[in-house]
Amino acid sequence: MHDIRTIRENPEQFDAALARRGLPGLSSQLLAVDEARRTKINAAETAQAEQNRASKEVGAAKARGDDAEFERLRALVAEKKAEVARLNDEAGAEDARLRAMLAEIPNLPLDEVPEGRDEGDNVEIRRWGNPRNFAFTPKEHFDIGGVKPVLDLATAAKLSGSRFMVLKGALTRVHRALAQFMLDTHTTEHDLTEVWTPVLVRDEAMYGTGNLPKFAEDSYQTTNGWWLIPTSEVTLTNIVAGEIVEESTLPLRMTAHSQCFRSEAGSAGKDTTGILRQHQFEKVEMVTICAPDQALAEHERMTGCAEAILQKLELPYRTVVLCTGDMGFGSQKTHDIEVWLPGQGKYREISSCSTCGTFQARRMNARYRPGGGKPEFVATLNGSGLAVGRTLIAVLENGQQEDGSVDLPKALHPWLGGKTRISPEGVLV
Repeated sequence: MHDIRTIRENPEQFDAALARRGLPGLSSQLLAVDEARRTKINAAETAQAEQNRASKEVGAAKARGDDAEFERLRALVAEKKAEVARLNDEAGAEDARLRAMLAEIPNLPLDEVPEGRDEGDNVEIRRWGNPRNFAFTPKEHFDIGGVKPVLDLATAAKLSGSRFMVLKGALTRVHRALAQFMLDTHTTEHDLTEVWTPVLVRDEAMYGTGNLPKFAEDSYQTTNGWWLIPTSEVTLTNIVAGEIVEESTLPLRMTAHSQCFRSEAGSAGKDTTGILRQHQFEKVEMVTICAPDQALAEHERMTGCAEAILQKLELPYRTVVLCTGDMGFGSQKTHDIEVWLPGQGKYREISSCSTCGTFQARRMNARYRPGGGKPEFVATLNGSGLAVGRTLIAVLENGQQEDGSVDLPKALHPWLGGKTRISPEGVLV
C-alpha cells in the first residue's frame, strides 16, 4: 500500500518508479480521486460547523419567543445534518475507491534494482559450486531408477489430479529429513525463531501481504471463506498486523515449516512432469520484521541463510537480482537463488528473498516506536529457506549414479539415521 501523501508531494517520482516496472503513470488518476475525497471531507466539515452554529442559535430563538426564527433554524439544523451525512457517505465512497486503486499498485523498486522486462534481464551477482561432470547423461528426477519405485505420480493424479505427488518409503524419509535439516540449521546457526502457524487464514491476512485483492486466482479459498496459505509468509508476517512492536524486540527473525497451496494460475503447460511445480508443497519460510533502515542489511543476511543451506548440501547454485519487470508485487528488491539441476541442464529457482520496505506494514498497520516516539511503520522481508520439494529434486539429480542409485549429501546423514544413499531399487541404505 502506498502513502497518498507521498504521491501528492512527488507525483512525477511515483510515476517514474512505476515506469521502471513497465506500468503507466497513475498519479493523476489517484490524485483526482484524492482531491474529490478531500473536497467532500472539507464540505462535510463546513456543513457540520454550520449545523453546530444553528443548533446553538435554536435555543436562543426559542428563549426570546421568536417562533419564526426558531422554525427556520430547526429546519436548517435538519438540512445540514442530512447534508453532513450525505457528504460523509460520498467522502467514504471516494476513500474506498482510492484505497481499492492503491491496493492494486505494486511496490516501487529501489533505485539499485536493475531495469528490465523479464527474467532475461535479471543480473547474476554470484555463483557457488561447480556442476558435477557426469560420465553418463544425467536424468531428470522422475526418471532416475531408484526414484521411480517411490515417486507415485499416477496415484497422486488418481487422488487429486495433476500437479500433486505421492511419495513413498525412502523418498518420504529424505523429504522429511530435508525440512528438519533446514529448520534445525536456521534455528541453531542462523538465530531464527521457529514458529508453527495455521494454514487457513482470513481475508485480512492475505490482504496484508498483498495476495488480495489482485492475486485471488492464485490461491485457494474454502467454502466458508478461509484461504489456504500460498506460503507461511502470510501468517508469519501478519503476526505483527495491527500491533505496535517494541523497538527493543527488533529485528524479529522467524522461520516456519508448512504446507503451501497454490493454484498455479497462468502456468498451464509449464513443468507438467515431475514435482517441480505443485498445487500442494512444503516450504521452510523465513520472515523478518525490522526497522526500515535495517532492511537492506537484513535482506543480505536472509539471502545468506538460504545460500548456507545449499552450501551444506553441496548443491551448486547462482544468485541473481531480479530486474524491475520480474519482481513480485510486494517487493522493493528480490534475490532469487537458482540451484543447478543436471537433469534439465539449467539453474532453476529454489528460493526467493525479498525486502518489501513498509509496503506490507501499511496494509497491515504494523508499527513500532523509534526512540519511544511517534509510531512508524516497520519493514518486512520474506524468503524461502528453502522450498523442500525443489531441494529434494536437486538432491536427487545431483546425487544420481549410473546404476540408478542416489548418493545423499553428507550433511543430511544425521537426519537419516546414518543412511547415505537410495539404492537402485528405491530403498534407503
